[in-house]
Amino acid sequence: MSEVTVLYEGYSNMTGKDQMTANCSCTLITGTHNVVVDTMTAWDSQKIITALQKHNVSPDDINYVVSTHGHSDHIGNNNLFLNAKHIVGFSVSFREQYYMHPFDKGEEYVINDSVKVIPTPGHTLSCVTVLVTTAEGRVVAICGDLFENYEDIDNPNVWLEAGSDDPVQQMKNRLKVIEVANWIIPGHGAKFHVTEQIRNSLRKQAGNAPV
Repeated sequence: MSEVTVLYEGYSNMTGKDQMTANCSCTLITGTHNVVVDTMTAWDSQKIITALQKHNVSPDDINYVVSTHGHSDHIGNNNLFLNAKHIVGFSVSFREQYYMHPFDKGEEYVINDSVKVIPTPGHTLSCVTVLVTTAEGRVVAICGDLFENYEDIDNPNVWLEAGSDDPVQQMKNRLKVIEVANWIIPGHGAKFHVTEQIRNSLRKQAGNAPV
């Protein structure tokens, strides 16, 4: 089984009419394979190296890097991990080799028995989510910007205003993930526990969404 550690908690704050400060959550999965999910901005390389060292992990120990989508705050330090296979949205590669995986047909990418990558388009049309089953049998969903933060559960404007290439798909995929996850690591906020109240809220929103 795998263990999930949030190395850095994402955030997003408007600082002016046309300006914001933001960075994504960066997460480490250890177990059969070592995986880093979302590598922050290009100015954060030393932060990531230092955080990994606290867990006795170096960039060379990472087997997979998953960028939940291709925005700059999620891919900034992918080049730290040169021994890893990279999954950036729907793109799977190692060095100059690219592997055709049918994410676009809804197929998941299995890393091992406790870690898989599923397509969850919406925020972008090639977004993915990493689902991790822990030793306790809990499912942790590392979602990128499928979920902006906890506040977007009750206020959908939070994730809509953050940008959505397909709000209908995003709503459906938010519900799909929330139905199976016990914990959510969102793109720009703290990890939160999934309650039945949260599930009911998203079911209601999905039921009211236009088809």
